[in-house]
Amino acid sequence: MNTKMNNSRLRSRKGVAPIIATLLLVAIAVVGGAIIFAYSQNFFSSSQVSGKPTIEAVKIPGYDARPVSVLNNQNGIAFGPLSGGDGDVNMELGENIAIYVKNDSVQAITISEARFGGIVYNYTSTSASLSALPTGQYTVAGIPGGATPPDLISTSQVAEIQPGQSASIVLSLSESMRAGRDAQFKLTTNNGAVFVGTVVIGQQSG
Repeated sequence: MNTKMNNSRLRSRKGVAPIIATLLLVAIAVVGGAIIFAYSQNFFSSSQVSGKPTIEAVKIPGYDARPVSVLNNQNGIAFGPLSGGDGDVNMELGENIAIYVKNDSVQAITISEARFGGIVYNYTSTSASLSALPTGQYTVAGIPGGATPPDLISTSQVAEIQPGQSASIVLSLSESMRAGRDAQFKLTTNNGAVFVGTVVIGQQSG
């Protein structure tokens, strides 16, 4: 008797039919897809209205970190007043290096932060000449014999590089560095893009 009752109870338990389960899964997928579509449609619409692409591409093709009397810019031409160092093998506090960059974006980029060797350098466009660049600051240069101040590309209040333009980020070192040391150069734009390169102190590349 008990066995018959147990078998009856087992037979009376029913699950969801396979077809109904399939329909439920399809319905959930459709609703989820509709929500994602509605959200992404608003995002793409706002991007298209602005008409400004946000993809930024910057190359760091080389640098000049030699302790020489005159550094070279990104075109291999000597900077007029820019000295790399005092002639010894090491780079010391207040001496200069030039890091070459090229803006391959279709719009101008604005540098929000420049780091070298883990230290943040502040932008300046007001130095009378590159040789008088204050310690711990950087500027955007690369046009020999340019307007006052000489060699400067960006004389505005922001560090800006135009589309397709090559330039040199000139740094006045805020710490002494031994020859042969690898130092990371990190450039961040206003849009949050980050570009990284490595500089070997005492050497030139590119």
